[in-house]
Amino acid sequence: MRFAVTKACGGGSSGGKARAGVLYIAGAVIETPSLLLSTRKGLPAFVPRDLLSALPSPGSHLLHVSPIHFMECPASETISNIGGLHQMLGLQQHILVAAASDSVESLPESESTNKLGASFETPCGRLLVKPAKYMEMISSMKPNMWASLADEVPAWVPEKRNATSVDRTLRWLDDCLAMGMKAGIDTLGAIVGGSSIEERKRCAKEVSRRNVSGYWIGGFGLGESSEERSDLLNAVTDCLPEEKLRFVSRLSLPEEVLQGVAAGIDLFDSTYIYHLTLGGLALVFPLDILERDSWDSHLHYDGGDCTKINLRATIYMKDTSPIVDNCSCFTCQNHTRAYINHLLNVHEMLAQILLEIHNTHHYLGFFHSLREAIKGGKFQVFRQQFIDGRRSLLTTAVACS
Repeated sequence: MRFAVTKACGGGSSGGKARAGVLYIAGAVIETPSLLLSTRKGLPAFVPRDLLSALPSPGSHLLHVSPIHFMECPASETISNIGGLHQMLGLQQHILVAAASDSVESLPESESTNKLGASFETPCGRLLVKPAKYMEMISSMKPNMWASLADEVPAWVPEKRNATSVDRTLRWLDDCLAMGMKAGIDTLGAIVGGSSIEERKRCAKEVSRRNVSGYWIGGFGLGESSEERSDLLNAVTDCLPEEKLRFVSRLSLPEEVLQGVAAGIDLFDSTYIYHLTLGGLALVFPLDILERDSWDSHLHYDGGDCTKINLRATIYMKDTSPIVDNCSCFTCQNHTRAYINHLLNVHEMLAQILLEIHNTHHYLGFFHSLREAIKGGKFQVFRQQFIDGRRSLLTTAVACS
């Protein structure tokens, strides 16, 4: 794995740290900022393997995999004997990034041992994962990149708990590196610290001293406010070397992604697409944001928020237009809003397949536009026009209601 920053936006607190880069990994060239597609046991929830080719590449080749999904079945030995997840899933051309980002809070640490690990909610209940077990799973899965085990805590815990989370995460990082066959290679050191700026800084400085290839920043999306998040992100990235990759979890909404990019983040994972699709929602916001003065005002206000529409709504029963005009995705090229409305209302799973294809395609297009804005030195304009456009439509919707 090799990463290089190709363009950085200078000046301005709202986006002065935004950067475009290139990730060279496993023979692929991935431009950043970029999105990792969320998976369950290695595959997107509704898009089967043979339809992944319908998504734009190479952006769609990045997949986020949680080792916790493989704790019960299949066994690590089985995955290893097959040759790893790439072989087991038939995804040889995709980049698998393993990060256990489902944790909420660790179990209390015993006085008699310093080897207890993180606690995770699974379909089989809450399970404890020690560094040795975690590294066994990583070794069997053979991902292209992996993040070390982390003790993530919600925003409301006291300062002492934040300090404990940092101590544990640093110790687990050292344990994971000590057990790794290629210590530090393709490893993302976990950075936590809850809502404490000082603990975030301490963790970032300590992890940056370790032999890691990049950084996985966890503990966000767990109750912090938008203002807190901005300060915490900047506190972390200020302590990290410029030349290494930065990956953050759970910043899902477009505004949150823009906030992360402004702080200098390169990779994002997200369940945003999954939750949109599950709710029958389709992304429709414009992607040529820099080329227009205002967003279209003809969108129906049917339970969406001006970035998306609710295709379950009755107004789409006879709508024979594609989800988004001129969209090149498989869904928009071959199907109409009325057809997807029908599939949703008769509970046909094809609805989710077609919706996830469109939503993934559209959100990858958002990241493409974002990268182009950074390359052109216009990230701050892009961010502000997105926020202003959405705000103006919301204002119009309220006035018409």
